Amino acid sequence: MHSFASIFEIPATDITRAVKFYSRIFAVSIETIDMPEMTMALFPYEGQSTVGVIVQGEGYTPSSTGVTLYLNAGEDLQQVLSKVEESGGKILTPKTPHADESGFFALFIDTEGNRLGLHSPK
Repeated sequence: MHSFASIFEIPATDITRAVKFYSRIFAVSIETIDMPEMTMALFPYEGQSTVGVIVQGEGYTPSSTGVTLYLNAGEDLQQVLSKVEESGGKILTPKTPHADESGFFALFIDTEGNRLGLHSPK
């Protein structure tokens, strides 16, 4: 079975602020690329089957409604979640076990106003 997600885009109104937020909570370096119509910032993707980007440009509007993207937070999402508010985000749902016992999830609002989730096995 293949992964159903191949690319995800997180919209931003201030890409510098968004890159700082995601770099801090995931403790990764995020590369920014300026293009004629937009600016993109790529999450590290070496060895990944899914490519994730933060995008600022026309037609990219942050939202707290609609599809919820759950980001892989490693073994224990609490390590990432604990950095959300100190990095400018807001926790909506604390670490919570899935009803089917498949792991844990949490929901947050990023610095741009997007609602996203975190997932981990522990």
